[in-house]
Amino acid sequence: MIPPYPFAAVVGLADLRLALLLTAVSPAVGGVLVRGEKGTAKSTVVRALASLLPEVDVVRGCRFACDPAAPDASCPDGPHADPDRVTRRSTLVELPVGATEDRVIGSLDLQRALGDGVRAYEPGLLAAAHRGVLYVDEVNLLPDHLVDLLLDAAAMGRAHVERDGVSVQHAARFLLVGTMNPEEGEPRPQLVDRFGLVVSVSAPDDPAQRAEVVRRRLAYEADPAGFAARWAGEDAAIAGRIATARGRLHDVRLPDTELDRIARICLAYGVDGLRADIVIARAAIALAAWHGRTEVTPADVADAARLALPHRRRRDPLDPPGTDEQRLDEVLEENRPDPDDDPPPGGGGPSGPSDDGPDQGGPDQSGPSDAAPDDRGVSQEENGQRRQPAPVGAAYRPKALRVPGRGVGGPSGKRSSAYARTGRVVGSRLPAGRLTSVHLSATIRAAAARGSRRVGRPDLREAVHVGREANLVLFVVDASGSMAARQRMRTVKTAVLSLLRDAYQRRDKIGMITFRGAGAQPVLEPTTSHEVGVARLKDLRTGGRTPLAEGLRAAVRTLAAERRRDPHRRPLLVVVTDGRATSGADPLTVAPALAGTAAVVVDCESGPVRLGLAKRLAAALDADHIPLEALDATTIRRAA
Repeated sequence: MIPPYPFAAVVGLADLRLALLLTAVSPAVGGVLVRGEKGTAKSTVVRALASLLPEVDVVRGCRFACDPAAPDASCPDGPHADPDRVTRRSTLVELPVGATEDRVIGSLDLQRALGDGVRAYEPGLLAAAHRGVLYVDEVNLLPDHLVDLLLDAAAMGRAHVERDGVSVQHAARFLLVGTMNPEEGEPRPQLVDRFGLVVSVSAPDDPAQRAEVVRRRLAYEADPAGFAARWAGEDAAIAGRIATARGRLHDVRLPDTELDRIARICLAYGVDGLRADIVIARAAIALAAWHGRTEVTPADVADAARLALPHRRRRDPLDPPGTDEQRLDEVLEENRPDPDDDPPPGGGGPSGPSDDGPDQGGPDQSGPSDAAPDDRGVSQEENGQRRQPAPVGAAYRPKALRVPGRGVGGPSGKRSSAYARTGRVVGSRLPAGRLTSVHLSATIRAAAARGSRRVGRPDLREAVHVGREANLVLFVVDASGSMAARQRMRTVKTAVLSLLRDAYQRRDKIGMITFRGAGAQPVLEPTTSHEVGVARLKDLRTGGRTPLAEGLRAAVRTLAAERRRDPHRRPLLVVVTDGRATSGADPLTVAPALAGTAAVVVDCESGPVRLGLAKRLAAALDADHIPLEALDATTIRRAA
């Protein structure tokens, strides 16, 4: 078996290492969410943590890792009277994004339960993670029904399986660690709030440090066992320090002055509820124990707040990145202790075991300049003056857009109707594979139809549920010179921003194509990162002729690629245009290539004389036609 990459060998990432160590010292802190771009060693560091966790005593033969000193009274493998104990390492259980509900919480064999009267339960991943670590890679892509299961387990410390009158429950207390790439979108706020600490990581910008990362990685891949052996001593020292800090936790005192400081910081930062106060207090205590102190200091509180607060502020989900950290710096500065106070010995900055991780950041990136001509062929840089992007107004709640029909097997969400695992029961059917949801009345009717008073396996019927799914919303936006007339682009950008916010709330995937000048450009490949979509929208410039047909052709290519990548996610095409096509082919000739695709045409034509070209396009696409001014659902309600 290949040993994991040693924790002590990780270069930099001081905040991440410290956050993981604090939760190892005090699991009550509540776990860690790691945010970072791909290739920043998020998964490597988390997996390396498993070898540092203290061993645990469990009941011999118990599949649910019961503590011999206090066994779970409702354990399905119990009762445990005078149990034998065995010591083993803490487990690290990985929850895959594509896991089924039964795989997560366990499953009952309903055929045996209903047909033979035998109660058989197979534990899931939550049972395996009890008293260990549950690791979710790409936690932001976790389906909503699995998020609900994690929220319930994290809140109650127990997992419940309820199936048609048969109930099983067991303890499920675990350290939740999740990693995510922000470019792929944000997880649900309720799930983020369950993580005690959140850390953002990025690749180092120091050439020497980057070289050292590569050097160590190549050495590990060449000889994993030898590399791990060279760092075994330092890993053992860290593991011993964790155990010592755990034993010191109960001796650490949290002074009232620091508790008051925590309350003031949380109030000034604008958090909801009291979970933030509790997490900061627990993290500060763990930090003091880690540094060998018996009293929490102002530095401990500040460092704990930096790890526990940035994700808890009440904010717009589409606020630009960095807003939370900036506000937190202001709050901590306002609540600094008296400068006359003596600093504590030993320091308390956010550091890992070796304090060798510099602050990391990425280079500033800006989009290319744009000097395309408008509809009259006039350059946008006449007399050295460049036309700036039109501003974006405040988003509003747009009219609900749906994909007609019902999806099958698509990702769960809140937009369109779909057959799902949960939701309103609309009928029954013969089981297709493993039976997970019994339709009792249909099952009883099937038994009665064959003249039996007892339900047998041939009588079992599966309930058919209808819920909601997430879709791919692909925006095709007219950015030609005609859209810039009479500040129309501000209104258009505001409308698209509103639709982006709506897509974020409905858990959709989004993409954006703009067309202007001589062709079309995919400015945002399909993604769940709505923040990136907002940034692209704000930087959108206008000018040039209107190649509407090229925009539609780009949509055809994008939809075809996404259909191969994610065949169960149904698309919704949103074309934002006034319908004018001043260059290229006739857009109506492209319409047949989009046949069968749910579409909406947002008509941006304005003025007293209207040509109705967008309406003609909508008819050719078999799409809904919505005037731009009718997109605001709030305005429509007020007018009614």
